[in-house]
Amino acid sequence: MKIAIVHEWFTTYAGSEKVLAAMLEEFPQADIFSQVDFLSDEDRAHIGGRHAKTSFIQKLPFAKKNYRYYFPLMPLAVEQHDLSGYDVIVSNSHSVAKGIIVGPDQLHICYCYSPMRYAWDLQNQYLSESGIVGFRGAFARLMLHFMRIWDTRTAAGVDHFIACSRYISRRILKSYRRDSTVIYPNVDVDSFVPGNERDDFYVTSSRMVPYKKIHLIVEAFARMPHRKLVVIGDGPQFKRIKALATPNISVLGFQEFPVLLDHLQRARAFLFAAEEDFGIAPLEAQACGTPVIAFARGGASETVIDGVTGVYFHEQTPEAICDAVARFEELPPGHFDEEELREHARSFSTAMFRDQFRTFVEDAWAAHCLKLAPGRSRPHGLGQPMPIAEKIEPARDHRAAGRASVRSAGGNVYDLQS
Repeated sequence: MKIAIVHEWFTTYAGSEKVLAAMLEEFPQADIFSQVDFLSDEDRAHIGGRHAKTSFIQKLPFAKKNYRYYFPLMPLAVEQHDLSGYDVIVSNSHSVAKGIIVGPDQLHICYCYSPMRYAWDLQNQYLSESGIVGFRGAFARLMLHFMRIWDTRTAAGVDHFIACSRYISRRILKSYRRDSTVIYPNVDVDSFVPGNERDDFYVTSSRMVPYKKIHLIVEAFARMPHRKLVVIGDGPQFKRIKALATPNISVLGFQEFPVLLDHLQRARAFLFAAEEDFGIAPLEAQACGTPVIAFARGGASETVIDGVTGVYFHEQTPEAICDAVARFEELPPGHFDEEELREHARSFSTAMFRDQFRTFVEDAWAAHCLKLAPGRSRPHGLGQPMPIAEKIEPARDHRAAGRASVRSAGGNVYDLQS
């Protein structure tokens, strides 16, 4: 099985790059494709020093710093990748990566972090928070209109969608009318461990961009001068958040990992106000035995258990955050068990992701091979022959009349054309 992994762009080592690194651990023979690749040597080491095969955007003027300005060219760029020599293509996609062109005998699996947020249900929020109005706003809306058409069309080229959360699974269904399988992204829980003692402060950490809603957390604690808050992170909204801070709020800016870990280990709780696709930060806090006060929408509703590993609030307002903090402090001492928090975080570990992802790819490849050659008993992939079918039986689902199903080596059942 010859595999290609298509990534959006390599400019930093963050969430989707960590997922890709785990994919490469399972399939080290895979080739990597991307629109641009400007990783530093330090970040590149996390993916084994590998370089991606890039698009023409890589060579355009000022692409290293301003690659996002070439976004209107991204659909064209991703379609130019020649993937004809590969059996399996995995697109690691939150924007355009799934738009690659594949043939009828190739298997395309999309690991989807979200249909592009700024083109679908969050379009108005993104444009207003970015200050794109007037003529620029009208042009942006027109461009995003055509981007939605392209995005919908390219969904037809995907054989299987994997969603990074149930929340994103619903978004995939709404945008593309496609079902998906949920495999949560990997969290490096081994690097986040409990400390020795707790201190009397709360903490939040994030890149300071509008949708992260850090300003709401700061505004809430500005109304609670008797409670301390530490804010870690940098970004376009740093000056605004710094200006909102009162004496009980420490805005530290970007900090190296040891400083972040120390604060997560000592804090009373971690604050999370964003509506995220998944949200790794709350799980990193829980891995440190630190409960989370979280907005009960998006990925946090799946990674934080209300009353067990944290406390929910249901509106993105300072008032709701203040109320949640008060309810948190009313809970009896010892209500949150560090080991229970850590055990919950372990269920999102890198080892768990790697096992689930590899099984999914192998099962999908097994079923795909049976479709290509129904009489063949086993495909040759991954360097080892793998039995692909235990039995073929009529499908029981009335919607699949005239079809049959195959049970793969991994135990999953796939519908096949009779």
